[in-house]
Amino acid sequence: MKLHNTFSNSIEEFKPINENKVSMYVCGPTVYDYPHLGHARCYITWDMLYRYLKFLGYDVTYCRNITDVDDKILKKAREENTTAEVISRRYYDIFADSMKKLNVLKPDIEPFATKTLGEMISIIKDLIKNGYAYEAEGDVYFRVKKFKDYGMLSKQPIEDLVAGARVEASSIKEDVLDFALWKKDEEFGYPSPWSKGRPGWHIECSAMSRKHLGKTIDIHAGGADLIFPHHENEIAQSECANGCKFVNYWLHNGFVTINKEKMSKSLKNFVTIGNLLESYDSNTLRLFILTNHYRMPVEFCDSALDGAKAGWKRIQTAANEVIRFAGKDNLPDVSDTEELKLFKEAMDNDLNTSKALAVIFDSATNANKAVAEKNIENAKKYAAILLKLTDVMGFNIEKEKMSEDELQVKLASIINDMDFLTEEDKTLTGYALMDKIIEYRNTARKEKNWTIADKVRNSFDSISIVLKDTKDATIWEEK
Repeated sequence: MKLHNTFSNSIEEFKPINENKVSMYVCGPTVYDYPHLGHARCYITWDMLYRYLKFLGYDVTYCRNITDVDDKILKKAREENTTAEVISRRYYDIFADSMKKLNVLKPDIEPFATKTLGEMISIIKDLIKNGYAYEAEGDVYFRVKKFKDYGMLSKQPIEDLVAGARVEASSIKEDVLDFALWKKDEEFGYPSPWSKGRPGWHIECSAMSRKHLGKTIDIHAGGADLIFPHHENEIAQSECANGCKFVNYWLHNGFVTINKEKMSKSLKNFVTIGNLLESYDSNTLRLFILTNHYRMPVEFCDSALDGAKAGWKRIQTAANEVIRFAGKDNLPDVSDTEELKLFKEAMDNDLNTSKALAVIFDSATNANKAVAEKNIENAKKYAAILLKLTDVMGFNIEKEKMSEDELQVKLASIINDMDFLTEEDKTLTGYALMDKIIEYRNTARKEKNWTIADKVRNSFDSISIVLKDTKDATIWEEK
């Protein structure tokens, strides 16, 4: 497998430190607000990589942190007259629920910054001892110019750099480029050898990755907006504290843009995941994101999402039809098929998800053909391929069943049109009522009573439910 390493700005053969084990760290969210489509792009992308590495047979340890101490969290806590813990817990729960709804796997390790303070203080002590950091009036700063490789990740000459994005220039610093490792904070702080305070943003990830994955890790990933200053600063402090290389492969996903501007909370142009999921399902959002190469920007617009929705419907309909025809039992091993080889070839080329998805679309076409021709052998083959490949890319291929409450709301809007139902029938709800209506329709069809049969179908059309008659039964699903 080849991956684009931001540090070398080239595509390199991936070789883990330990032959079959992969250590992977992704910068998680700062939990002070609702997660948006930019977060979805980042975490779906690295979820896909995590799944693919496991598909290749690697033993992956995936760590994604939670930043639960930060200026923005404290600002919101003050605005709401509450504590940082209340704010961070509220938005962490929303984030976790959003990731679950997007079918993003939980990482193997999900450390919280506030639970790793001891490790941060230990690293800062080492940096001070080695002359790479200094204390100033209760704050602690890193001496940027003492690290000769500073700027290598972001490809910026040190003379062109400015102070880190989250750090204001301060007269107590030795140099404007120096960034905070510890900030004095008498109101919200934690005890330390220098002051009651809290860690700088960058030191958090260095401490959490070292604690859980070791001093040198295989993959560090995140959004392109983190290259500078966050990841640049991580490299500096980690390598100066540990005396060894920090990361072998730096991977970054591109921005989500709206009107060619990066989607961000600071620009107030973000669309929350919760709002998106009211109009589009998680598979549609994943297809929208993975249709584009992970390093390229993605322009958010309704037409692109509508296109992804139609594309996913095509895949899912084909998959469900072929699974219904061929079943899910006794499916063949498809690891040596041409489709799997083409899929792997695409993914091994710096995660070319667009080409990988083309293999899935072609398989959907062939699945439809196998069903139309009643070719059970080919149907089983393409059922297996679609199940395998959509799972590797993180899609939920089988439609989620509508809840009892959702179905009841839909049926309540048409029940008065169904004059063939008895008063006793109308006391039924949800699935039981649906079964009764389908029973009446099937009886009407046998008796050639097309009035009732057509009335049921037309009523269901009005609530976006479609009936499908198979050799075994009549089934229904949302359009």
